[in-house]
Amino acid sequence: MNNDITYKIRPAGRHLLTIGRDLIQDNYAAVIELVKNAYDADSPDVSIEFRKSPDRSGYSIVISDHGHGMSRDDVINKWLVPSTQDKIKRQNSPSGRPLQGSKGVGRYAASVLGKDMFLETVTRSGEKTMIFLEWKDFEEAQYLDDVNILVETTQTSEPQGTRLIMNGNNQHLVRWNKDRFDKLRFELKKLTSPIIRTLSHEASSDVFRISLRVEGFPNVSDIKETVEPYPLLELFDYRIVGYISTEGKGMLTYSSQKARNIVDQKIPFDFGNPTDCGELDIDIRVYDREPKSIDSLIKRGFKDEFGNYVEKNQARQILNANNGIAVYRNGFRIRPLGDAEFDWLKLNARRIQTPTRCIGSNQVIGYVQIQSEHQSGLIEKSARDGLLENQAFEQLKAVTEEVLAELEILRYIYRKKEGLSRHSIKVDRDLQGLFSSDTLKQNIQTQLTKGEVDRTTADEIIELIKQDAEEKNKVVEEIREVVAIYQAQAVLGKIVRVILHEGSKPIAYFNNQIDNLKYWCKSFQKTKDPLKLEKIETIANGILQNAEVFVKLFRRLDPLAAGKRGRKKLLEMKKTIEGTLSVFENEMKLCNVFANVNGPDHFKFSAWEQDIYAIFTNLVDNSLYWISEKESLRRKISIDIKIEGSTLVYIDYRDTGPGIDVAHIDNEVIFEPDFTTKPGGGSGLGLAIAGEAADRNDLELLAFESNDGAHFRLQPKMENENEDDENSAN
Repeated sequence: MNNDITYKIRPAGRHLLTIGRDLIQDNYAAVIELVKNAYDADSPDVSIEFRKSPDRSGYSIVISDHGHGMSRDDVINKWLVPSTQDKIKRQNSPSGRPLQGSKGVGRYAASVLGKDMFLETVTRSGEKTMIFLEWKDFEEAQYLDDVNILVETTQTSEPQGTRLIMNGNNQHLVRWNKDRFDKLRFELKKLTSPIIRTLSHEASSDVFRISLRVEGFPNVSDIKETVEPYPLLELFDYRIVGYISTEGKGMLTYSSQKARNIVDQKIPFDFGNPTDCGELDIDIRVYDREPKSIDSLIKRGFKDEFGNYVEKNQARQILNANNGIAVYRNGFRIRPLGDAEFDWLKLNARRIQTPTRCIGSNQVIGYVQIQSEHQSGLIEKSARDGLLENQAFEQLKAVTEEVLAELEILRYIYRKKEGLSRHSIKVDRDLQGLFSSDTLKQNIQTQLTKGEVDRTTADEIIELIKQDAEEKNKVVEEIREVVAIYQAQAVLGKIVRVILHEGSKPIAYFNNQIDNLKYWCKSFQKTKDPLKLEKIETIANGILQNAEVFVKLFRRLDPLAAGKRGRKKLLEMKKTIEGTLSVFENEMKLCNVFANVNGPDHFKFSAWEQDIYAIFTNLVDNSLYWISEKESLRRKISIDIKIEGSTLVYIDYRDTGPGIDVAHIDNEVIFEPDFTTKPGGGSGLGLAIAGEAADRNDLELLAFESNDGAHFRLQPKMENENEDDENSAN
């Protein structure tokens, strides 16, 4: 008996409801899908009307346009065909508009809005086609093709266009109240971009108007308006704007309105690779949210969407409602990217890590315009709830974050200069100032003299203050030691990846060979076979060799792992620095980076070994990151120790990476905690820790401008340069 019979897949009747009600996330998304269809039909406008039935039993929604309409053939072979590829093939409308819809399912969003739908569409030639659908028919039908749909066609003199009428019952009616209509209005206003320019940088003459009318709904004021996009907030504290090509290159313009005399800056942008998400047009505006900054914004003329000047609470409400970085394709927003509660760039998480430098989502209003799906690879989800999280989307996030980082750096520098940012802590300096009693003693001495207190009593009082200061200085030293240990632990944490990488092979060997060792031991005990003993010896030798890897690794890390600092030691500087480099030996091989230390072999300098490790660990770690990140052709780290007699003059550290921005050197922000230029953000602690470690050893770490990469110099502090006996020896 032959059982080979062919069958066809037959979608169930409720398939249309699945791609309508179940895919479309909410009522607002459903309305927006139908608005986009009007745009794709080359209509200059779309009208959305909500009408409550006289008996209050339900309502109707009428969405109409003046587009090119659909012929009978279009209705039957395209509109009634779920997931049609018509728009994917065409890509552009007859008048050249990039098509918004491409999934072939958006029209079934109508099932979310009512219990039925009436379609009437008129072509330019006057062909009028009508159909009527009741969604319960599909719910009850076993198969989709069991539902019979009457298609009527006549000739008419009516103007071309399409009209959809959806009727809802009382269950649909209760979904619409004042808050829902406010939300719909908000979504429609954010649907189109207030930025008129296109990716081709040509002014667009295309017009598409959205009108909204709401009548007769209880406790809802009637609405009759042409929905305009939220006006672009011309006032801002900081702004960065620019075009990024597919090659990842572009020119950004940074602006600030924090003061009148701030000149715009042009910033060449190079992502280092193709974007892999097409061309991008980016406009990001940032607002400081401190009370004084809000006051300043209002004084500069901050207005609401109606052009009215606002008060402080209103200003905050406007920023709260509009914040977020929205993504637009061909002028239409991709929901929910840009919603205040949808932080797709994880800005708040970045800000928690580095609050002084990074910007939170409630501080930014931004617009990112992307190309079509086939040009960018950025694919909108069928459920209309964002972009597919593919490689192109990851690249979009990476490029946008790097653009934002440029603004964050310049904002950080400005706020630091103006004293607006949080005071950065310099541990030794601040501790010294906190517990210093010299000024106090001088003031008390003056007052005692004025009060004619006898000399003996005055000296006793001053002596009491002196004793108290000595006790406090002991506490200062204890705090300094704890801070130094914590900083050493932070440096140790930074090279955990080195430990994990170098230790993974020995651990894998142990895991693989332990069972083998047990097997051959048992076998040898039974047979006393010399060949099996050789197997055991081979494995034992392998264990010994791999154990030596751990011994060497931990020996190299030992200076950073000490629980107590002890006293300074006379260190052979060249050997100590080479010990730091050895921690990164394998990583430098992987990155193809060569490092060398030049200087006298036996020169000694009095310092804490942990601090020298901390300084050079952070410098090397930064070099390896940037040399690899920017794919430098020359890959070298050079360290030169310069002495005169028995005195350290300086230690120069150079690499062949991309170097340091001159402005960052001049402002000394690179040594501030929280400051980093790494894409995606880093801890910003590396150079700050290195600077503190240098300071504890009467050294200073400086950065210099260089055309060949980064250039740092470690040198004795100027006031200590003659203290040879304490700081250096042969």
